[in-house]
Amino acid sequence: MKNYKFIGLFLLSLGIISCDVNNELEEIVDPIQPEIALNANGLDFSNYVAVGASFTAGFTDNGLFKASQENSFPNILASKFAMANGGNFVQPLMNDNFGGLAIGGTRITAPRLVFGGAGPVPLESIIGPVTVSTDIALNNPTGPFNNLGVPGAKSFHLIAPGYGNIANFPLAANPYAVRLTGSSPDKSILALAVEQSPTFFTLSEIGGNDVLGYATSGGDGSNPITDNATFDFALNTLVEGLTANGAKGAIANLPNITSLSYFTTVPHNPLPLDADTAAALNVGYSGYNAGIKAAFAFLVANSPMTQEMADEEIARRTIVFEAGATNSLVMIDEYLTDLTAINPLLISMRQTTSADLITLPTSSLIPTGAGSATPLTDTSVLTPEEQNDVKVATDAYNASIAAVASAKGLALVDLNSVLAQASSSGIAFDEFTANTDLVTGGLVSLDGVHLTARGYALMANSFLTAIDATYGSNFSEASNGLAKANDYSAIYPINIP
Repeated sequence: MKNYKFIGLFLLSLGIISCDVNNELEEIVDPIQPEIALNANGLDFSNYVAVGASFTAGFTDNGLFKASQENSFPNILASKFAMANGGNFVQPLMNDNFGGLAIGGTRITAPRLVFGGAGPVPLESIIGPVTVSTDIALNNPTGPFNNLGVPGAKSFHLIAPGYGNIANFPLAANPYAVRLTGSSPDKSILALAVEQSPTFFTLSEIGGNDVLGYATSGGDGSNPITDNATFDFALNTLVEGLTANGAKGAIANLPNITSLSYFTTVPHNPLPLDADTAAALNVGYSGYNAGIKAAFAFLVANSPMTQEMADEEIARRTIVFEAGATNSLVMIDEYLTDLTAINPLLISMRQTTSADLITLPTSSLIPTGAGSATPLTDTSVLTPEEQNDVKVATDAYNASIAAVASAKGLALVDLNSVLAQASSSGIAFDEFTANTDLVTGGLVSLDGVHLTARGYALMANSFLTAIDATYGSNFSEASNGLAKANDYSAIYPINIP
């Protein structure tokens, strides 16, 4: 009886062990997932046309090149649309993977950026001189093209006749648009899209360059923000044209571009100084600081300015350095009270604060040593006032985009929320948590503005989920219905196969 008892206990223990092993195996081995077929729910993707600017074209690393075009978000979308009834998607491919454009053998844009080990560097600084082989006067491709993305295009450019006419270059034509127009150089980008009778379309970055040029130039006035009336007219003209034959489509709103790494990479206080240099700079600015105090004393005595107002601006404008690695930069700020009528030497200067955004190219212009006394120009800094200009315009554009999408029944892609999440806490993309940090974040390419291949894949997925929500398709659930993060790199190699 004892032997049977022990045998029973032994068998029971084997059963317990077997259950544990089975449970562990269930945790380790994923069950085979059944295939889920794509249901387009009646959407016709047989002639998909994409209209937009740099993101639509696939611009990356400050250049357009074959590999980046192949990873453009519209081309990724087209590969998913092909799972239903999508047709061929033709792009105006560049001639090489160097990037850059020429006209009659003369270079007009440079090759792309690459990662040089510490940060972005020009491709030619690594591999030496290259021949820019894409020439808008000699070898433009033949359309029609499904991808009508034009890097640099503002909203109203897309409806402008002659924007792709080489005879108007460089004053009133875009070299990338020249490559699209073919034998009809005066046709607008919209006309090129409409004449193809698209069955489905995407409209993206409309308004992006309308604020981007202002922001990247530091709000210096050389590239003003497009007024709301002009933007609204262009937007409505585009949507009316694209939907005239009953085409369905998706339109994306605009992210707040000041969250991109072009504006967030360079800190406001990047200046290292030793004690002797800091002391020498303070001596050099002592006369300026004293002049500021004298000028505001004069204003308090001879104008409505109060002492409290004067003290606040004196504190803001006083320039002081110290020994250490985190000194702020000196900058010219046109929003300060103009004191030159009192003293012509008192130009509107202050030191940068955490509220300022220093543009990415400024990293190579930051003065050192005694040269730290040289103020940055307006083009290098986006002040809080200028950041607000960008936000106000972006909010207004997005309100118009949302209204048009609602009125026309279009899918609205909320890129603003996607970038906001990516720039704050990061955004999940399969096994990655991507953010907008330069080089390491995975989403923003080496130019600090445009996306990486992985970023464009995430953007394509945002379109697909919005299409599902509006039209009842199931890309989000279908097998291989969304782009996979691992299929798209965050940095292009120096030598692309």
